[in-house]
Formats: sequence, structure tokens, C-alpha cells
Amino acid sequence: MKYTSKENQLIEKIKQAIPDVTPGVVARAYHIGRLVCDISVGQTYPRYDLASMTKVIFTQQAMMEAFDQGKWNFNTKVSEILPEYKHDTLITELMTHTSGLEWWVPFYKEINLDLAWNEKRPWIFKQINNSKINKTGKSVYSDLGVILLGFILEKFSDKDLHQTWLALKDKFYPGTTLDFHLENKTDIPREQFAPTEDCPWRKRILRAEVHDENTWSFGGISTHSGLFGTIEDVSSFGLNVRSQLQGIARYSVRQKTAQLFAQRAVPLDVGDWAMGYMMPSLNSASCGPHFSVLSIGHTGFTGTSFWYDPRNDLLVLVLSNRVHYGRENKGFITLRPQIHSWIYESLKRVT
Repeated sequence: MKYTSKENQLIEKIKQAIPDVTPGVVARAYHIGRLVCDISVGQTYPRYDLASMTKVIFTQQAMMEAFDQGKWNFNTKVSEILPEYKHDTLITELMTHTSGLEWWVPFYKEINLDLAWNEKRPWIFKQINNSKINKTGKSVYSDLGVILLGFILEKFSDKDLHQTWLALKDKFYPGTTLDFHLENKTDIPREQFAPTEDCPWRKRILRAEVHDENTWSFGGISTHSGLFGTIEDVSSFGLNVRSQLQGIARYSVRQKTAQLFAQRAVPLDVGDWAMGYMMPSLNSASCGPHFSVLSIGHTGFTGTSFWYDPRNDLLVLVLSNRVHYGRENKGFITLRPQIHSWIYESLKRVT
């Protein structure tokens, strides 16, 4: 591939930074809707485990669409949609991680792995329904809260979770290869997928199987993790978000709804969340220091992320498999904001 001089400079910076951090990095950037950076550095692959980017590619978008259709509002309680849910929790609290639900529980250690993925869902709901609630007045990132949103989406759509996803994909991301690997299987050759961790629980290097243990135990599908895709796929998602906010082309939510969900949803002293999107933290934003306070994004544990700055109309997408070097390797926490800053600076401070 032929790169521009700016791309070559960026590649050299990343090349010097990735040893012992991640095997490789794929990155794209769009400024004013125009592709301005498209690079691949190190050992890269066509397809990646997107991890928690699933939360915005699928769950946040589906919840936003349901809001736009009048199926819930910012005063709706979870129990109004799921009467068997016993806690006094607003749906917005799940979207902003202020519900008080535990951040994580090792469901994979207790779930019956012999059941089909859809047969496991009543057990999963029961565990979340019986979880402790501890509201601290702060946003505490919670996989459990986002998993619970999946049961709400099933009620909204009157379909199972996979059919709910396929309906959203058909409307929001037609023509992409974004997908879950049901029962942790796929017809796509394994060689196309970036290997993730040498998992001590599953006793193998994971490839084309979701890295997240809970999602794997659920049968490869969840609202908090599980999607796989290419850089083209995540670019389609990011450009979709941009188009929603700008009210251009045909999209399944109104511009005012998209803008409402992209606004800060909790005070600064509570957390850095819009309605399902991350927003930049003051001192350690994963998008670096140049992105404006209006920016929205999300990261994935495997080393993936999307960030969009509406003030500068700048979209940056990053894919990697940093967990291949072990989940305790924290070097990518430093590298990711640097990549965003290098891209921003290469555009000579976009305005």
C-alpha cells in the first residue's frame, strides 16, 4: 500500500512504540467525512475482536433507536419493561453506569456450558436480578448493567438477542461483516482473525473466539462484548454516528435524538458519560488531550476504540490485539492517546 508522507511519519512513530505493547495497529481517521489516514503497522489482520465496542456498535445504538420510537424515556424504570426485575433502577442509570450494579461477576465459572446460547439467558437474568446494588453517586463501569440492557432490547423487539442484532445491522450497517460468533463458531477462516490471549481458563490462544470469558460462556453473544469486525466495519459504524449527529443521509434515528444521546449525561464529579458513550476524562482521556470536551467514544479491552470529535469533525478508529501480550500489559493505555494525538497533530490542529 502506498502511504502519504504524513502517514509514513505516523507509521514510524507507532512502529517505534509498539514493541512489547501490541503486535500491530490498524488505524483510520476521517476529517470532515474525508479519509485522511488509513494505516497498518506491525503484524495486523483483517478481523478483530471488538470487545466492549459492542456496547456502542450494538447496544447503545439499539437503545437510542428504541427511545426514538417512543419505547422508553429518561424516566423509565427497568421494572416497567421487565416487571420481574426487583431493583429501583432507571434505564438511564444503566446507560451511564450509575445503577450501582457490580462492575463484573465471573458468570463463566458457574453457567451451564452445555446449554445452547439462548437457553442460558434466563439463568443470566436471574444472576443479575439477584446481584447487589451499591449506589455510590459515581459512575462505576458495569458490564452487568449493559448485559441487563440486552433483556430490555429483547422485550422491545419481541425477538431473541441475535435476531435483535440482525435487525439493527440490516438498518444501520448493511453490507458490513460485523457479527457475533454464535456458540463461538464462524465459517470465516481463523487465519483472518487477530489472535488474542493465551487463555488460562480455555487453555489455548484464542482466535475467532471472543476473548471475554463471560461472553464466551454465554455462547458468544452479549450486549457488552462479542462483536468481530474489520476496520471497514468499524469505520461504517463511526461514519454512521457522524451522519446521525449531522442529520445527513438516511438514518433510523432523528438528529435531535442522536444529539441528545451524545450530550454529557452526568455531572463531571459523577463521571464522563453521555448516554452510552464515553466522554473524555480531564486528565487521562483515551483519545488524548486534543479532542474537545464534546467528543464521544468507547474503548475495547482487546485494544480497540472509536472516538469522534464533533467540534473538529474528526473520527479516529483504532484496532489492535494488545491482549496477545497478556491482559496485564498496560502499555496500550499510553499508546492509544498518543496515536490520537499524532493523528490530530498531523492535521495541523484541525478547526
